[in-house]
Amino acid sequence: MTHRGTLAAAAEANVAALRQNRYPGRGIVIGMTPDGRRMAQVYWIMGRSENSRNRIFVAEPDGSVRTAARDPAKLADPSLIIYYPVRQAGDAHIVTNGDQTDTIAGAIAAGGAFEDALRTRTFEPDAPNYTPRISGIVRLGDPAAAYRLAILKTNLGDPSQTQRHFFTYERALAGFGHLIHTYAGDGNPLPSFEGEPRLVPLFDDAEETLEFYWRLLDEENRISLLVKTIPLDGGRAEIKIRNK
Repeated sequence: MTHRGTLAAAAEANVAALRQNRYPGRGIVIGMTPDGRRMAQVYWIMGRSENSRNRIFVAEPDGSVRTAARDPAKLADPSLIIYYPVRQAGDAHIVTNGDQTDTIAGAIAAGGAFEDALRTRTFEPDAPNYTPRISGIVRLGDPAAAYRLAILKTNLGDPSQTQRHFFTYERALAGFGHLIHTYAGDGNPLPSFEGEPRLVPLFDDAEETLEFYWRLLDEENRISLLVKTIPLDGGRAEIKIRNK
């Protein structure tokens, strides 16, 4: 088998695992389109409770995306569900599952680094789940990395210890990205994601990527999904959104 074939087989296996996972929670994929011309970011949210399911993605004129209540009258606790998952700070395209988006954007604007910003944060304070914070970044001017991913989580559910895992991808692979999500599966409490980000496929057509991942997610629990494509030549990024 060629190396490309090995990559495709690994991606197919990871897709099958995601399809069988009823509740992977929130997820991020970052990688490169098959044509090698654009970086891509995928982000989705899922929900089990009425409060978590009462959300949509809203695109803003500056290229950022925020979560919002579908029905404001039903919004119970906005603290962990209303935030900006997508922001841009200079040449940095940031995607996360919480308000650490703003922490990273502020650090980048001040000349700081992705990893340093996340060293000031921990997992979410939603005991007993202690949901991991997952984050990713694409900086077109970064000579050391095509993209970076991170997860902040407890040490096997112990909230007295924060594990901070950082993954640096020096070169993007055309047609593939890496997936990280919050939960290993459904449960009470919800078990945190384990191991390294998983290799998964991407497509040239952003709508095809959106449809592919939307169909993979559990129909009952999926809420919203977005795909952002970032031209390597510095052109304008584009965002596609689907809300349930």
